[in-house]
Amino acid sequence: MKLKMRYVRAADIRRACLMVVLAGLVAGCAPRISPQAAVEQAPADFPATYYRQAEALGRKVLRVDPDRSLVVIDVRSGGPLARLGHDHVVASHDVRGYVDMAGGRADLYVPLDRLAVDEPWLRSEAGLTQLSKEAVESTRHNMLEKVIDSRRFPFALILVTRAVADRSKLIVTITLHGTMHAFEIPAQIETLPGGIVISGFMMFNQTDFGIIPFSVLGGALQVRDRLDLRFRILAKGH
Repeated sequence: MKLKMRYVRAADIRRACLMVVLAGLVAGCAPRISPQAAVEQAPADFPATYYRQAEALGRKVLRVDPDRSLVVIDVRSGGPLARLGHDHVVASHDVRGYVDMAGGRADLYVPLDRLAVDEPWLRSEAGLTQLSKEAVESTRHNMLEKVIDSRRFPFALILVTRAVADRSKLIVTITLHGTMHAFEIPAQIETLPGGIVISGFMMFNQTDFGIIPFSVLGGALQVRDRLDLRFRILAKGH
């Protein structure tokens, strides 16, 4: 009996070792794709040529650091039954683009299919209760598929320039959902060794971009048209 048990264990060990070897071979043959590869491809209409030319002229061009930049949008519920709904927090940790210091211009883009919805730490920061995983996934699906249609419009493009009349303000031109809209907003610009941090706050309506706010029950429960957006963008030399 003991001999038989030792034989079974040895066979199991050999099978396990074989599976490990096969797994290693399969992994070795599989193409190695960086997890960021899908989002590092800029949209076709992103003006990358402008920044290459600026560098060629000797101007200092900074690259946005997505790991240290953040855009947060507060989404509020509305309608007669608003008390039955939930407020939400949408965030992008994937802001990318460039800043031309001398030219007073920045161009950014945000891959919409990588937007995060209701991250626990952001809900806590906003004083909101936590939601179930199912509720979060349902909200994200409705946002991407039914509201902003991220398959047809996969990116938000942002052009930033300084306001002429008031140098403490920025002109932020956003292209979203196939529509362009410009806003003049106050902003803080902090100079760092080798880079800058741009932070600020703005409000806009979804209908500014031809987006119909999500609603159910004939509009009795809906998402408010107005959205509040705050951002902190860090750009550095590359």
